[in-house]
Amino acid sequence: MVHISRYIFRRVISCLLTLFIVITLTFFMMRAIPGGPFTDEKAIPSFVLEKMNDRYGLNDPLHVQYFRYLLNVLRLDLGPSYRYEGMTVNELIASSFPVSFTVGGAALVLALFAGIPAGIISALNRGRWQDKIMMILATLGVTVPGFVIAALLVYVFAWRLGWVTVGFWEGSSTAILPAITLALYPAAFISRLVRSGMLEVLGQDYIRTAYAKGLRDVSVIYIHALKNALIPVITYLGPLTAGILTGSFVVEQVFGVPGLGTFFVTSITNRDYTTIMGVTIFYSALLVSFNLIADICLAFVDPRIKLR
Repeated sequence: MVHISRYIFRRVISCLLTLFIVITLTFFMMRAIPGGPFTDEKAIPSFVLEKMNDRYGLNDPLHVQYFRYLLNVLRLDLGPSYRYEGMTVNELIASSFPVSFTVGGAALVLALFAGIPAGIISALNRGRWQDKIMMILATLGVTVPGFVIAALLVYVFAWRLGWVTVGFWEGSSTAILPAITLALYPAAFISRLVRSGMLEVLGQDYIRTAYAKGLRDVSVIYIHALKNALIPVITYLGPLTAGILTGSFVVEQVFGVPGLGTFFVTSITNRDYTTIMGVTIFYSALLVSFNLIADICLAFVDPRIKLR
């Protein structure tokens, strides 16, 4: 128990250091970009631009802006949005992340429930037609870009068949096609991980010993073999969960999903510094948190890994 506590403490410190580096790099890179958040195609009078910069503290020395932003982040205040009048970055994330979470959560469930069985079937039928079909589908899922799959799903299910509507958000009913699009790549990747893990595990001595003891195939495969075959999947779930829950920028644009990815793309176009940095920090916090959870779960699943 002491080792686990020390490990978690060190990892938390490492996560905080990572977030600090992300905040620092993002802040100074944003300031290094030519122009500013109020730079527009139409010329803004200089006195108006000066007033706007004073209002948001952009005329202060760079180090003053940096330390002020760090203090605000420590208070979980990501600042006001420069482009969405009267809204803070916290409010933008609070309103858009549940949408991305709905789509991403459904996509994550689909990826796991499709990828793991596909990998098991492929491994148990190595070299047969089942294995070949699964690997062809997995290769297509990994190589075909998401926007191509999204356009194909829109054409078939929205335009030709008229089963679903796209272009605006109506809740969970409009999350089906975006979730399927987001799930295809991780499902294909998970199936390949499970297949390779199962093939490696099935050749181990303890599996042969289990068969020699007369255990049934179901018991050997799903109790003894699958546990160790899922170790690479657990490692992959950390960054996958963070990425898929924050939404795909391209997929959300294609389907008109008002998620976190849409605001991030818009903020880059509008040079909305605070929104860019806020979304980046939020995503980084999710990423390091889920990686930490995945590492801890991995240590409990695989006794060969020690939390030291």
